[in-house]
Amino acid sequence: MRIIAGKYRSRRLESVPGQATRPTADKIKGAVFSSLGPISGRFLDCYAGTGNMALEALSRGMDHVVLVDRDRKAVRTIKKNIASLQAQDACEVYQGDIFMILPQLPAFDVVYIDPPYAKQRNVELLAKLSDHVADKGRVVIESLPEDVLPERCSGFVKYKEKTYRACKITYYRKEGTE
Repeated sequence: MRIIAGKYRSRRLESVPGQATRPTADKIKGAVFSSLGPISGRFLDCYAGTGNMALEALSRGMDHVVLVDRDRKAVRTIKKNIASLQAQDACEVYQGDIFMILPQLPAFDVVYIDPPYAKQRNVELLAKLSDHVADKGRVVIESLPEDVLPERCSGFVKYKEKTYRACKITYYRKEGTE
């Protein structure tokens, strides 16, 4: 696993030991960031795993990233990956449940949601994000290909969806913003 573009391009990232974490594949990661276009501001990775997506976002122009994961091994791996990039000043790491941590977090320009597929609560989390996404911010959800996500939810509107072999990527923005 590696950073595919930006200032940390080609830098390798450690994986979380065991089979509990499923990092986003490079092809899908590239497609997500191509769809988002130029990015800056604050990025929230709700189920960070290795830190793969948040560190890619940092490499591509985000100013600050927040990584949340419940798993102790994942948090240790995230911290190692951040240290290997010497990016500690631009990163915050929280161990715990995103639903418990979210109330203490500010607004973000991009929020990435990629939970373990068996434990998805994507629509519930999307509904709780309305106060935590900037006016022109976007939410990206990685889910199973067969999952059906709503066209609208708590002030968000779906504007793009793409199915790949093993997953679906759904993009939301706040209603009334382009």
